[in-house]
Amino acid sequence: MYLTSTRPDIMFATCLISRYMAKPTELHLQIAKRILRYLKGSTQYGIFYTKGKAEGELMVYTDSDYVGDLDDKKSTSGYVVLLNSGAVAWCSKKQPIVTLSTTEAEFVAATVCACQAIWMKRILNELVKQEDSCIVIRCDHSSSIKLSKNHVIHERCKHIDVRFHFLRNLVKEGTILLTYCSSTNQIADVMTKALKIKAFVKLRTELGMVSIEDIS
Repeated sequence: MYLTSTRPDIMFATCLISRYMAKPTELHLQIAKRILRYLKGSTQYGIFYTKGKAEGELMVYTDSDYVGDLDDKKSTSGYVVLLNSGAVAWCSKKQPIVTLSTTEAEFVAATVCACQAIWMKRILNELVKQEDSCIVIRCDHSSSIKLSKNHVIHERCKHIDVRFHFLRNLVKEGTILLTYCSSTNQIADVMTKALKIKAFVKLRTELGMVSIEDIS
């Protein structure tokens, strides 16, 4: 698990098998060995930060996998924060509540992501003294974006814990802006679900992870 501090590409798989540490089975051991084999074959990979037009600007992505855990029917939240084309913060975590729709699951994930993004923005402002600006969070679920703005829909979602609704206030105040991005460009997908090889490699590159051989 300590490797997840520098290897965002194994974050989801590591967090998934860690849920079964109390009563592991042979299947979980096989998955753990598979993660270790992947690490052994990709030791040359690391996060590479570059200078560019978006230098010093946070790029935030949030996503969720609805009912990802078949045991307790809870969803998985995930987010990725990029700075200078490389990931600086990431998370893959099972949600503390059971949501009744994909919209609610995405809404909860966006709220957790907003907390991290605001904290990082304040730290960044302290370090480089940037002007306060709206934090853009990219989400691939349009209904969740509408839920953060539409008070009529809110009446149908009273069963969501109240602490998640502070996202609405952040949007209203202009601190956070939820924008839509397509699922193919959703980098946080790698934090919420198992992907096919082609999609995984693409998102790994989007995280800023490159081979040392490619740099040199």
